[in-house]
Amino acid sequence: MGDILGLGMTHYPGLAARDENMTGILRQVLADPGLPERDRDPANWPEPLRREYGADQGKAAAAAHREALLNNLRRLRKALDDFAPDVVVIWGDDQYENFKEDVIPAFCILAFDHADVKPWERQSRAGLGSNVWGEDGETTFHFPIHREAGKYLARGLLERDVDVAYAYRPLHHDGIGHAFANTVLFLDYDRAGFPYPILPFQVNCYGSRVIAQRGYRSSLAAPLAEADLDPPSPSPKRCLQVGAATAQVFRDSPWRVALIASSSWSHAFLTDKHHQLYPDVEADRRLYEALREGDYDVWRNVPLSAIEQSGHQELLNWFCLVGAMEALGRTPDVCEYVESWAMNSSKCFAIFDAPRTVSASGRTRAEERAIHAAD
Repeated sequence: MGDILGLGMTHYPGLAARDENMTGILRQVLADPGLPERDRDPANWPEPLRREYGADQGKAAAAAHREALLNNLRRLRKALDDFAPDVVVIWGDDQYENFKEDVIPAFCILAFDHADVKPWERQSRAGLGSNVWGEDGETTFHFPIHREAGKYLARGLLERDVDVAYAYRPLHHDGIGHAFANTVLFLDYDRAGFPYPILPFQVNCYGSRVIAQRGYRSSLAAPLAEADLDPPSPSPKRCLQVGAATAQVFRDSPWRVALIASSSWSHAFLTDKHHQLYPDVEADRRLYEALREGDYDVWRNVPLSAIEQSGHQELLNWFCLVGAMEALGRTPDVCEYVESWAMNSSKCFAIFDAPRTVSASGRTRAEERAIHAAD
């Protein structure tokens, strides 16, 4: 029987930027010629947004936001190390990176052998400034991928009538998309190394906007017509079902598996009802409280239309995690909410602990691994 740990986190690209650049998306919106003139004046903004942006374009608030994110990420990394998984499954979204006009799968298991990622190559080439680590465009990370677990999962889901796609090599994007790469880079923010093989599990979170907007924001000056939009993403209910089936497959596996949902919550640049200035914080708070209390019925009753109206597209990754944890009868042991109005999105972190297992020596697996490494 496989043990399972559940984790929820963010792959927020702003965390890789320096503090003075963390409100870059908000500044893009302010420069959009389609933004109503009234919304250009901070005096007309909600007070929390005005306070965060301040007189320094959010630099001081960014430093505090980073500290809160890192405190939670380090807590998740400790839980991961204590668990010592055989494979780390990451539910993440593809933002017009690996999947483009030729195919957009609803779900796809990326059962590659490995991924070599140069996360700063394009940024460096475009002259967009340095990252917080000072790593250059040629810095390369080698991520082992657990192909055997990927094939096992695909087979198990298909046998449970989940019509999942799978791939053995990238299509359009070298390595893996930023949702997966940032997950590992952030869990290894202190650059101590990341010894666990991963298994990226793509969810088409962007749905109707994935090609129409190339997985990013649309111009307020030229809003998309209904005819320009793409077919929808899988529904929240379907993501719950896929998550539950994934937990059932791995519960019967020979591996210790960490299941990670990776995304921020409501995205300002997807929240058109706020003219993309700030996220749907009220919707974030409602879902956070339901998650914290283990009230999964609230999540089950969210329609796709509400997801799209609230800029919650990437939260579909979390719906997969919630479905998995509900299937295992778990509620969060740790659940933390980090709210932000100016940094494009609020973030949530969660730990669903696995049962503690010990070896014949009385040590946990993590302790055994540490002793072995020291030898």
